[in-house]
Parts: sequence; C-alpha cells; structure tokens
Amino acid sequence: ASQPAILTNLSAGGMSLVMFMAPPRAKKLDMVLAIPGFSQVAVEGSVVRIVEKGQTYNVGIAFTKISKKHQQQISDMARDHEDCDTRISLNLPEVCVKTCGFHELCAKAQKSPFWSKKS
Repeated sequence: ASQPAILTNLSAGGMSLVMFMAPPRAKKLDMVLAIPGFSQVAVEGSVVRIVEKGQTYNVGIAFTKISKKHQQQISDMARDHEDCDTRISLNLPEVCVKTCGFHELCAKAQKSPFWSKKS
C-alpha cells in the first residue's frame, strides 16, 4: 500500500520521514523516490527506527538496495547543502550558487530566486 510521507533527511545510506499513519512493519520496503532531480527512483530499504509523537511517526529507513549512481547523486546534494550551511555561518555574501545540486529542495531564506532550476 502507498503512504504519503514528508522527507526530513536524506543521505546516501537512508532517509528520515514523517508519516501520519503507522508505518509498515515489513522487513523490506519497496519505495520510489520522487524528489526533484530524481526521475522516480526505485529503492529498497528497511525500517530501522520509529518514534511516535502524537499523531505522527518519525521513521528512519536504511537503504538496502540503491544504485551507485543515485547514491552518488544524493551524496553530492548533501555536500552542496553542507557547503551552503558553511557559507551562511561565515556570513559570505554569495550563499546560493548555481552549481548547487540541492537547490530544488532548498527552503532557506538565502535561496536565490534569480536563476531557474534548469540553469
């Protein structure tokens, strides 16, 4: 069964999600990553953590099957996100850069609106 979720963290090794229904207790999860920059990427994972908080569930999932190409793409996005945080912490004038692979997922106030997603 399909369940909507909000992605709260993503790395080459897995992800954290917020879900509004109890997550599946299966040992293996077949998922499709439908995030900007990815074209419906099929991955497999397993639930490694569930923290219930009120009406929501914070769910940690470790990837058990993902292509090397997509692992590298996620690592590159995470590195770009960390680089941005470093530029922000150093109060650099140019925080948002055109080569950022995380731009489409970015919600930071410093995000530059002057360049398109396709640049």
